[in-house]
Amino acid sequence: MVKAVVADEARIKAFEESVASSGAPRSQVGLVVGKLSASSDRALVYSLLPTPPTDAGEPACSLRAAAPSVGKAKSKGGGKGGAASSSDAPPTLQFDVDWVAEHARQVSRMLLGGMSVIGIYIWASEGSFKATSPAVLSQAIRVVSQAVPWYDFDERLLIHLSYSPRRWACRICEMASGSLRPCDFKFSKLLTSLQTFRCTYNFETRLNIVQAEPFRKVMSKAISHLTKEVQNAKALVDGILLSDDMTITSESSHKIDFLVPFKTNFPAGECSLEGVAGLLVFAGSVSALAYLGPKESITEAISDLKADIIASLRSRLDIILDDDEADDDSTTNDAENSPSQKATQVIFHELREPYSFSFPRRILIPWLAGSYICDYLQQSETTKDALERCKEVISLETDLEDSSILEPEAAAASATLESFWDVVPGASSRARAEPSPIDGPSEQANSSRRAQGSSFSILGALFVLLVALLVGYMFAFSANSKT
Repeated sequence: MVKAVVADEARIKAFEESVASSGAPRSQVGLVVGKLSASSDRALVYSLLPTPPTDAGEPACSLRAAAPSVGKAKSKGGGKGGAASSSDAPPTLQFDVDWVAEHARQVSRMLLGGMSVIGIYIWASEGSFKATSPAVLSQAIRVVSQAVPWYDFDERLLIHLSYSPRRWACRICEMASGSLRPCDFKFSKLLTSLQTFRCTYNFETRLNIVQAEPFRKVMSKAISHLTKEVQNAKALVDGILLSDDMTITSESSHKIDFLVPFKTNFPAGECSLEGVAGLLVFAGSVSALAYLGPKESITEAISDLKADIIASLRSRLDIILDDDEADDDSTTNDAENSPSQKATQVIFHELREPYSFSFPRRILIPWLAGSYICDYLQQSETTKDALERCKEVISLETDLEDSSILEPEAAAASATLESFWDVVPGASSRARAEPSPIDGPSEQANSSRRAQGSSFSILGALFVLLVALLVGYMFAFSANSKT
């Protein structure tokens, strides 16, 4: 249970001054980036990110005039006093919760281990905030939390920045009940005291594909298989095996290596082939990074690093699926430029040769006080595309040079889908592939020659057997005649 919230003083106060001096609208909503820890009763807040306007240019948060009550409506017709009391009622807040949730989904992809979307903030007057129903506020927080499903905590933050009067207030939203309770809010130095943990995780997994399984389910099953492998891995911190009482005094970046247990699953060739449509070979490297806040244990950093590995793979899968949906929604007349076959449209039991595709590649982009965010590049994209997304989604204002962007993954992770015949020992999908129209006659001729060769071998064996019988009969007859 969260009892206190600690925010980075330099970052949060600079954000408040920026919003107040920029002539921002009378209401604004955005995301709280920080960390909730199961082993601590305090939450850490690293940054506040305003939700950009919708595609139609509308704000994600707006004010709605309060409807007059029945009593005020009657008094409004009887005198000026009733009209004045109705107009003095502060407007209430209304949210485009779906747009805020989509913003949270996009931001969560860019955050590394130890950082996540842990709630929302609201920039509004004290009167408007109090006039808004708590049910409206908790519903907005719930929808945002559902957009980040892998962050498994039952509490979220609601931070209110009041400009009239200028003050801060923080509440904890219980996901189960939707109740809002106040908590302590204070400032400290957080970003400058973060410790960095890095690793490169190499993996390769092979899974049988069952018929009628869609692409999303196949890849999700592969990632779930890797999740178990990562969770069971032992960690080496700067070459030393992790222990419960380990402490680190150095503030430099720490290198983590994971020792994976020996795999106990049977190879694909030894498993039952009943219902199998093909084989998935999922292999590659993931560059992972996690941040450790003050007064946190090293074991928590290792857990965040493991979570970053899995979250990165899930984000890449989501990008592939999102791009596929965008391509399906768009129409084009240029059939030559469209891909002949997408990974999401592969029918496994119809494959006649292995089909490979690459996952998006991760890059690291400088953000706050030496920390990084990440983005993912498709094969046709460049770092400029990633910077444009960061400026839109995470309000990245600093002009960065390409040299400051890190590309730790030399090659992207890839998945290879192989047909059923590649799973069967001693078989090959290529040998069973149907002949092409060009090579059809030669293939038929080869088959005819193979059939003729087989018939000749049988006849030859029968001839040799007949000769042997005749020779044996002759030897037996000559022996009898001598006697």
